[in-house]
This record gives sequence, C-alpha cells and structure tokens, in this order.
Amino acid sequence: MDRFDAMQAFARVVETGSFTRAAETLRVNKASVTQQIQQLEAHLRVKLLNRTTRKVAVTADGAAYYERVLRILAELDDAETSLSTARASPRGRLRVDVPSPLARFVLVPALPGFHARHPDIQLDMGVSDRMVDLIGDSVDCVIRAGEITDPSLIARRVGELQFHAYAAPGYLERHGMPEHPGDLENPEHRVVGFLSNRSGRVEPFVMHDGSGEGVTVQGRHRVSLDDGNACLAAGLAGLGVLRLPTYMAHEHVARGELVRVLEAWHGTPQPLYLAYPPNRYVSAKLRAFVDWVVEVVGERLPASTPIHVRSREP
Repeated sequence: MDRFDAMQAFARVVETGSFTRAAETLRVNKASVTQQIQQLEAHLRVKLLNRTTRKVAVTADGAAYYERVLRILAELDDAETSLSTARASPRGRLRVDVPSPLARFVLVPALPGFHARHPDIQLDMGVSDRMVDLIGDSVDCVIRAGEITDPSLIARRVGELQFHAYAAPGYLERHGMPEHPGDLENPEHRVVGFLSNRSGRVEPFVMHDGSGEGVTVQGRHRVSLDDGNACLAAGLAGLGVLRLPTYMAHEHVARGELVRVLEAWHGTPQPLYLAYPPNRYVSAKLRAFVDWVVEVVGERLPASTPIHVRSREP
C-alpha cells in the first residue's frame, strides 16, 4: 500500500461523500479507491468510514484522522511548492475565511484576475464573520476587521475600513433626517443592529465629528443581525439607520438606494488584517494569495494610517 495515495483517496472520499466521485476526481477507478481505503483501515486497525448503498459517512475516528491527513497532505504539497522550480507557478489547495461583505464586494469580483495569475491554485473560501480556529479548522488564513487578539498568529494589516451612517430614502420620508447622532435615541428613529460574533451583543454606533467630539449611540432596533450583507439588506428595506463601511455603501448611494446621514460625523475606522498561523515557512500558494489580497484590498480600501506587519511577513 502506498500510504500517501491511500490518505489522498481517503480525504477525497470524505470531501466528496462518494467513492465514485472520489475516483473521478483522482482519475482512477472506483475499485482502486475502495482497495486503498480497505488497506488503510487494516493498517490503522480502525473503521474510518461507514458505507451504505446510498451514502458514505465518516466515523468519529475517521473524522479525527481526516483532520490530521489534511495537515500532512498540505505540508507535503507545501514542501513541493517551496522548491525554486515551483515558486514560479504556485499550486495546490488553499483554505481561507473572509467576511461575507468583503467577499461579495471586493474579493470575489477580483478572483478572475487571481486565477489568471495563478491557475494552479484551488481556492476554498469560507465566507463568514464567525470566529475561526485556524489550526482546528485547517484554515490557511483569515481576513478580519478589528485588532487580532491572538498573539500567536502572524497578522498583516492590509487596509482600513471607513464607516458612515446611511438610511434608505423611504425610511427618511417616514422618520425624518437625523441631525445629530443623539437623535437616533429618540422614539421616532430606529437603527439596524449589528450583532457582534465576539460578544453576542449589538454593537453601539460610535460617531465622531471634525472637532474630535465622540458620541456613543445604542439606538432602538426592531432587527439585529450578525452578517454585514444582511444588515445592508435591512437598511435597503428601510428598517432603520445603519452604519456601513463606505465600500459597501458606495454603489447604493450612487443609485439613490441609500442616503448618507449625519454627514458631519463618521464612525471609528477599523483596521483590516490578514492573519495566518506561524509555520516554519510560508508556502508559495499562501504567499501568492497574501500578495494578491494586499494589492486588491489596497486599491479598494486604502489605509489612512501606515500599514504594518506584526511578527514576520510572508
């Protein structure tokens, strides 16, 4: 038994949920994949998969083994791509996790350029605002707004989010134009609440004017959401005043679907970081992705303060 081929076959079966589909992606016959899994189970003396006529399910032992296999296969792939002959054309699978609005408005529209530049990199992009365990979830890197609190991670600041307050024209017709952030506390106004994944609480509006005055507003809300795209949809539906990064609001303001309110005020800027776990070396595919993100995000979300890297940079 070639243990590497067997591990690769096992990982592909888990990911596809099918011996047939796994064989197709590996370009081998189904009997070969079946034999490799059987030999692997015999070697390990554990059952990795439960098979029925309709589906394949991973066992508890199989799930634990799968996570380790992913890391081994990734390290082998990284070892190959780190060679000088491979650096010119990085390849392999890269798992990243990014906030959903950033994916929708910035990264996904720019992906054709990334794939044209790096056709041999398979990008698996998780789109969420959830807290990700980079090691436990086998994620190569994440992009997050706000300070990175885990000191063990290598974090590169790639941009800065500028925030303003917006509302739909229909909302302003019904409730009037707020003149001061404190007006949002009044009974006639509503805000769209953003639920923090870190605290589980609705984040307050923190607004500043040109004089340096700062005002914190909780506001009244009928709906609170934990996803930026959902908050945008709620604002477009006229459910309240919402705080948005300018890159999310730009097109909707241009089309007249949103109006900037409290124009003399702005939200507290948030840094945007790309973070990844420390390793002996950074793979060529991760380096290529980081460089591309810095380029794309830098064009759309330039920072007003100097960009810096905590710990070493890829």
